[in-house]
Amino acid sequence: MKSEAVLMKSEAVLMRKVAVGGFVSLLLLAGCGGGTSNNQTISSGSNPSFPTISLLAPNCAPAGEPVQLQVVGTNFAASSVVRWNGSARPTTMDAINGLIAQISASDVASAGTAAVTVFNPGAGGGSSNALTFTINSGAVAPQSIAVDPAGKFAYVASGGCGGDASMYTINPTTGALAFIGPPVPTNDEFTDSMTVDPSGKFAYVASSGDVWDIDFGSVVAYTINPTTGALTSTTGGITGTGVNGTPEFFNSVAVDPSGKFAYAADGGAFPAGSFGGDSSVSMYTINSTTGALTSTGMIAAGSGPDSVAVDPAGKFAYVANFGSNDVSMYTIDATTGALASIGTIAAGTSPDSVAVDPASKFAYVTNFNSNNVSMYTIDAATGALTFIGSIAAGTNPYSVAVDPGGKFAYVANWTGNDADGSVSMYTIDDTTGVLTPTGTIATELSPTSIAIHPSGKFAYVTNSGSNSVSMYSIDSATGKLTLIGTIGT
Repeated sequence: MKSEAVLMKSEAVLMRKVAVGGFVSLLLLAGCGGGTSNNQTISSGSNPSFPTISLLAPNCAPAGEPVQLQVVGTNFAASSVVRWNGSARPTTMDAINGLIAQISASDVASAGTAAVTVFNPGAGGGSSNALTFTINSGAVAPQSIAVDPAGKFAYVASGGCGGDASMYTINPTTGALAFIGPPVPTNDEFTDSMTVDPSGKFAYVASSGDVWDIDFGSVVAYTINPTTGALTSTTGGITGTGVNGTPEFFNSVAVDPSGKFAYAADGGAFPAGSFGGDSSVSMYTINSTTGALTSTGMIAAGSGPDSVAVDPAGKFAYVANFGSNDVSMYTIDATTGALASIGTIAAGTSPDSVAVDPASKFAYVTNFNSNNVSMYTIDAATGALTFIGSIAAGTNPYSVAVDPGGKFAYVANWTGNDADGSVSMYTIDDTTGVLTPTGTIATELSPTSIAIHPSGKFAYVTNSGSNSVSMYSIDSATGKLTLIGTIGT
């Protein structure tokens, strides 16, 4: 399903990265992973009141994962029934989209396809055209990867087919990943960000939401089985209701080093003042027993906040604002976790990822449309950033990470649709924070995220266009990467 994943990633990037106001075109959504369009029409001899399907959302799912299927079309009624390969499935009306059908895990038990139709019973009724639903062997369009603090497990958030979290064990000697089991659902569209709390007990996934359904985004909480690494969805997930009910479309989630607070960047597909998106940072406390989140409010950010990072000392937070080409800076109240703004600082064009070095001395921001990395020093007392220059990256740098020793930095370059990406490698001057390039290494299609193993020995890159994770070893002296292999999501 490579071509479908690439198309979906293309549209997701267009919506998240390039949308500049107003409601996103429904024609755009018709091509993305949230649904599928179909130009079939009922034959000329058919009753014009027959139901017609125009969109499925999602239009795919990993094998074994139950689906809440939205069916969009015309001439639906309260008695309409969604059929899966000709057999009726539990169906309810949806005020916005038409119909919602419950598709069981047994319906999608193995990879393949299914025909979806809608049947209207009674006089004048009949069956609609059929759209194809695809069952994949794994998750589609991986967006973000995180490694647990002990270095035993890795987790990947994937944005396609309704959103999923894939789970892996990590071989401590080779760094190779191995599947724990089938992906678990995030139950939201355009899943963007994965993070693990410092205790290794909980994982959090941020999703920007199903825009077609005018659906709010979410932050889903999971507990981590300490023995197997398996994720289990827990209570306390957050649906973004925003200010006065304005939807929040979460792009990123971060947890502070104490594990007491979490922060989510609400940029979504929309800039401030348009159909949705509060251009803010949402703040939460974390229940230390369950991992549940409790909202403690919101604070303004720039336009289109795309990434949030907390410094390793837990004193400051930084948000890259894609739409306003700057970085918002905050102090963190150690007791309440509340953020207080200390201003903004300019970045390059379309900043989309921010990382802080382990000593809390330097910050680095990738700029998606100026193809470079902005470098900053951090004032240890105030948290204020000072710009110290920029350095070239590859095409469309998407994510930046710093190794645990603070010696090396890495940037995943998205590059474009249906094109191999790359990782730019740098050494860090431990006095000035300036980056020095040491080369690039190829990835598979359209890389979106990079994570470094806590040992500093391995790096992992999600390839959204090829539905895979590239695995690398790290040379401890030079920081250069060597490919170990790839694994699907």
